[in-house]
Amino acid sequence: MSAAGIEGVDLDHIAVAVERWADAWPRFVGLLGGRWMSGGRGPGFAPCQIGYANQMRVEILEPNDVERNDFLRRFLDRSGPGPHHMTFKVKDLPAALSAAEAAGYQPINVDMRDPYWKEAFLHPKASSGVVVQLAQSIEGYWETPAPDDFPERGPVMATLVRIVHAVADLDAAERLFAGLLAGSETDRGADESARWVELAWPGPGRVRLVTPASPDSPLADWLGDRPGRVHHIAFSGISGADASGAVELADGSYSVEPDAATGTRLLLHP
Repeated sequence: MSAAGIEGVDLDHIAVAVERWADAWPRFVGLLGGRWMSGGRGPGFAPCQIGYANQMRVEILEPNDVERNDFLRRFLDRSGPGPHHMTFKVKDLPAALSAAEAAGYQPINVDMRDPYWKEAFLHPKASSGVVVQLAQSIEGYWETPAPDDFPERGPVMATLVRIVHAVADLDAAERLFAGLLAGSETDRGADESARWVELAWPGPGRVRLVTPASPDSPLADWLGDRPGRVHHIAFSGISGADASGAVELADGSYSVEPDAATGTRLLLHP
């Protein structure tokens, strides 16, 4: 473990909470061409993962067996559908938790019982407004066939370029994502509305942290009094011209506004 952060960490996926898996499939499968990777059911939630051209994934979460665990039900009742967490894989979870504690973060819901999947979380109040999951897993153990009602995917499989996370305090967000989680800075910039830094991990995962340039900017209004919110997920290799709620931007990309089913904004680069 280095002083800079966790060794062997990689951004694995972003998870989106919905009422039913099928609610997310028109966007993440039909529009974006995602393919079924795996799925299962457990106490409190049922996850399924949808993969894209660069091997990045979106995990879709629906409530399941909420009598045993109601965390996802409470999230949906409080916030509605939308981005729920980012998952970072680590090689050694106990060492990662020690690094987190040394850096001033207190992991919660630590679960080491399953030898194939060990996990812990950082609360959004401490992690710039988004749940961060730290997980140690054995690759390939969780492989399941697609359900019978899984739809035909779109004709073009998009590439998941980056997760764009808006934060109130960019320095604090960098301490977490570039410090503890060891993201490497690849770019940095600013314009009249925001300042931002782009971070990369060894795999295809990328996060852009953005913060309002001024208290009266549109981004500041959208962020409100939250420490952070996932603003959008950016994809390339696909046009959003025919997507419901799409607005063409000056650079030829399309902003697809959050829908009631997924609560997730997309940015599509053709």
